[in-house]
Amino acid sequence: MTQQVDGDMIADVTGVTGAGGGLQSVQVFTSSGTWTKPAGINFVKVTVVGGGGGGGYSASNTGGGGGGGGGTAIKYIDVSAISSETVTIGAGGTAGTSSSGTAGSGGTSSFGAHCSATGGAGGDGNAVSNGGGGVGGAGSSGDINIGGGQGAGRSSSQTQPCITGGGTFLSPQDRTVWSANNGSANPGRSYGGGGDAKDGGENPGNGFAGASGVVIVEEYA
Repeated sequence: MTQQVDGDMIADVTGVTGAGGGLQSVQVFTSSGTWTKPAGINFVKVTVVGGGGGGGYSASNTGGGGGGGGGTAIKYIDVSAISSETVTIGAGGTAGTSSSGTAGSGGTSSFGAHCSATGGAGGDGNAVSNGGGGVGGAGSSGDINIGGGQGAGRSSSQTQPCITGGGTFLSPQDRTVWSANNGSANPGRSYGGGGDAKDGGENPGNGFAGASGVVIVEEYA
């Protein structure tokens, strides 16, 4: 069963896990807000993912780079003396609309001061040569810190109409690499996924925005 509180989805898994110190509930934040500790919760496992970078602009006969995926931080926190924490969700990077620069980088996500994850960098846009993909973001202060995937860059031998954005820990490859006759470029799909870029040799134009990040709070008695 799920319920919505202040715009955030809470998955109630009490009936699945049972009582006695196990996992009691999960709160998934897709927009910034405040985590409020439910009654009886003493520990949380927090997964924080930064926003994905935007895909670069592709001019005719060149290709922009895909945006980098957001980094991830995972941390186990004793919340017995904590009642609430500020949750910040990093926005996805803006799409590249010019060949003179890179697309927007993804924003940083965080759970209070406990841990954070930076967003992926935007992909290059270039009217002269092929753009490079944006580097992935990085987790910080987590018990486990994981880098986001780098966005793809176009090579002169590519003919597919899509140059893919980088993935994240939650989705290591944001999507498959499209062939010339299958699919098209898209915004970042998974949480923190980098935006695609078009292949200028097939379909020049603006890049696509990255996906916003996420904070997942697993709550234990």
